[in-house]
Amino acid sequence: MNRSVRSVLLLLSLSVFAGCGKSSSSPKVLRVGFVPAENAQQVIQNAQPIVDILQNRLGMEVQPFVATDYTGVIEALRGNKLDIAFLTPASYVLAKNEANVRVVLKSERKGSAFYYAAIITRADSGIKRLEDLRGKTFAFGDPLSTSANVFPRKMFHEHGIDPVRDFKQILNSGGHDATVLAVLNRKVDAGATYANSPDSNDTAWMRYLKNPEDVKKIHAIAFSEPIPADNLVIHASLDDRLAKKIEAIFLELSHDPKGKKMLRDLYQIDGFVPATDKDYDSVRQAFAIAGIPIKEALQKKQP
Repeated sequence: MNRSVRSVLLLLSLSVFAGCGKSSSSPKVLRVGFVPAENAQQVIQNAQPIVDILQNRLGMEVQPFVATDYTGVIEALRGNKLDIAFLTPASYVLAKNEANVRVVLKSERKGSAFYYAAIITRADSGIKRLEDLRGKTFAFGDPLSTSANVFPRKMFHEHGIDPVRDFKQILNSGGHDATVLAVLNRKVDAGATYANSPDSNDTAWMRYLKNPEDVKKIHAIAFSEPIPADNLVIHASLDDRLAKKIEAIFLELSHDPKGKKMLRDLYQIDGFVPATDKDYDSVRQAFAIAGIPIKEALQKKQP
């Protein structure tokens, strides 16, 4: 880990969770949360250009925070230790229920504000459909991941599959990169991750596997219905004028080639469009069908 990354992580440990108290109407520091779609160090590095732009445009210090899991970002929002945060759809539904936040923007990829859960296996595994997973080992991602846990469990429920009963072993990998590597290296027979299109042309395994021959070894046997995209939320305590400036900055980045590259490097997104709470009703329904109570999801980890 290089010196700059160590410094950032030290700053986070001292400031983000040090009981910052309620934000004033004119904060001197903007606290930004990032969900760990991959390892926290990589997210911090990818986020730094965006942090720099926020600092320059707002004229204030910006402190990034990446938790070890999705729950950590929600807990930080609930404890009023973050001002804005990038959240997955499932994380947003939980944060809306537990913290005083509002969604303002949702991401776009190639003009679409949706993405998909993908159930993947090795192309040589002999597994062709979801029903073939019975008796196999399987990797879910973070328990609060939309595409790596909530929607896959909904898919299994709809096919009469109970992961606890029907799978030989379940692994919670913690991240999309870890799931892809677990499948590639035969640590598990199959796993759940994301795809930006339901045709295997823009996927997690294409991002995390640098060798084209390794990409060919991964095969998706099922895709979910379209999932409303990940988003940017703002804590209600943040000054409205500052919130509007932040929203405008991200919309401008969405129309700038350099900004698009920064967003792509961070979360594989091309830009943002306005969002409303109602956009995420299908995610709430997925929680219900998957049998994951929203009120318990922060405390109860799925097996």
